[in-house]
Amino acid sequence: MHGNLAVHCINPTCQRPYPQPWGNKFCNSCGALLQLLDRYVPLQPLGSGGFAQIYTVWDEKTQSEKVLKVLVEDSPKALELFTQEAAVLISLQHPGVPKVEADGFFQVTLSSPKQRQLACLVMEKINGPTLDEMLDNYPQGCPENLVLSWFTQAVKILQELHKCQIIHRDIKPSNLMLRIPASTAPPSQAKTGWEQLVLIDFGGAKQFNSATLKRESSSTRLFSSGYSPPEQVTGGNVGPAADFYALGRTMIELLTGKYPPELEDVQTGELRWRNQVNVNPQFADLLDEMVQEDVRSRPANAVIILKRLTKISRSHQPGLFNQLKNSANQTSTQASNQLSLFIQTIERTLADGLQALGKVVLFVAKALLKMIQACLATIWAMLLSALGACIGTIFGFFLAYRTILGDRIVQLIWSQLPEIVPNVQTNIGANLVLFAIAGLGTAWGLTTSGCFGQRRRFLVASVMGIISYSFGWLCWEVMSPKDSSDGLVAMITISVFLLSLGFKFRSHHLAYALVAAFGTASIFSGLFILGFPTTLFNFSQQPPWSELGLPLALFSVVGILMSFWLGISHYLIVPGLRFLGWR
Repeated sequence: MHGNLAVHCINPTCQRPYPQPWGNKFCNSCGALLQLLDRYVPLQPLGSGGFAQIYTVWDEKTQSEKVLKVLVEDSPKALELFTQEAAVLISLQHPGVPKVEADGFFQVTLSSPKQRQLACLVMEKINGPTLDEMLDNYPQGCPENLVLSWFTQAVKILQELHKCQIIHRDIKPSNLMLRIPASTAPPSQAKTGWEQLVLIDFGGAKQFNSATLKRESSSTRLFSSGYSPPEQVTGGNVGPAADFYALGRTMIELLTGKYPPELEDVQTGELRWRNQVNVNPQFADLLDEMVQEDVRSRPANAVIILKRLTKISRSHQPGLFNQLKNSANQTSTQASNQLSLFIQTIERTLADGLQALGKVVLFVAKALLKMIQACLATIWAMLLSALGACIGTIFGFFLAYRTILGDRIVQLIWSQLPEIVPNVQTNIGANLVLFAIAGLGTAWGLTTSGCFGQRRRFLVASVMGIISYSFGWLCWEVMSPKDSSDGLVAMITISVFLLSLGFKFRSHHLAYALVAAFGTASIFSGLFILGFPTTLFNFSQQPPWSELGLPLALFSVVGILMSFWLGISHYLIVPGLRFLGWR
């Protein structure tokens, strides 16, 4: 039957555990034993749980599939819990517990990469869904008669466990399975809900002694959030009442379809679930008692719960007239519930739609507000930079042509740089002063605005303003013919680029400088094509103030355009670069 199947090595450190040829005694990769006890052949992994890896194995003796748990955690505490689980399952012979034979617990010796013992536990394979998977079929909650059947079976299993002085400590929907005979349809097609209930995963099971339950000694801190009682969560001493608490919460989840913490009252922590479903009041009362925080308020033992269940079952078996009446009531209730659910769905859809619409409106409003703020900040910077450029140009004109500073600059250039600037004109020094002071004014205007996250470093901005505009003027004078539009564009590009680098932006300094320089220069290229005059600085020997109009317009427009492109960079381009990952 299995002659053509591959085998899986259970060595946790094996480099190539699968596939191993069927019939091999030892792993081809690590040399570990493949056929355990000359009987069990690992076929495939089923997953992992706690400290163990779980496999499907083929039992050569019984010619059937079983489940193998292999302890992979190498710690004394893990081994203690694993050994404890094996002892519990071997001692229990109950249809509601996976069957484990007396020799089902054993150890395998590994020699690679180092010698160690690998604890193994072989148990019966349960074919069927968990109650957690059953909830997928009933998202609004399982039928009461199904839940009552599961509850009754679970209490009987716990009765057997507690009689053997064992508490499970990890009851929840995923640890309760329905056993479907292998001869019937596949598990995915046979989820009727009436099959035998089986309690699995005894990794947290613990022996208890009635005499020690009253003491304040603590137990191993193992719990499942949402199901375990407070005394177990805090590491206190636990007894059978802990299993009843977890079982009660599990049944409430199965009835309502909701994870227990979702039903908790915010202030008291009590479960508010009875308004979610229509359940027999006696059954609901019993479940409410089982999930009380105070251990003393819960049922003392399984016998008491089973007696209560007998009374509840009798109330579920009325006469013919009452059966018809109950059937009509149940149909009416179901129709009413369906209508209520439909109305709630519509209300929820409308509420979600209004909430989504509100979020969209809020997002659009915030976006518009940010756009307005960005526009106002940019306009403010444009005004201040234009004002600074105007003041700088006027002051520079006064210094250059109404004082002897211009003449002194000419003499300095003539004496220091005769080869660089061979044809020194009489007003060349004055123009240099005009450019330098105009740059200083523009820098001060932009620094004062502080609209683009730059620091207000007036001294550094002043120096960079003088250097950037002076260097731009020098390049224009040396590298291009007089009154050339190309020369003016190059001068503007260099001046704006250097000045933008001088501002202390938070990041992306080069991006700011490049966008401002080339954006401003491109617009001026268009202006020159459209007829903006290039004879801006052909001043007479003693120019009147009326000749200052064109230079004033040039420097003001440079400041305005520079501020505009810095705003584009700050509010659009740099955030885009950050979004793309350029930090």
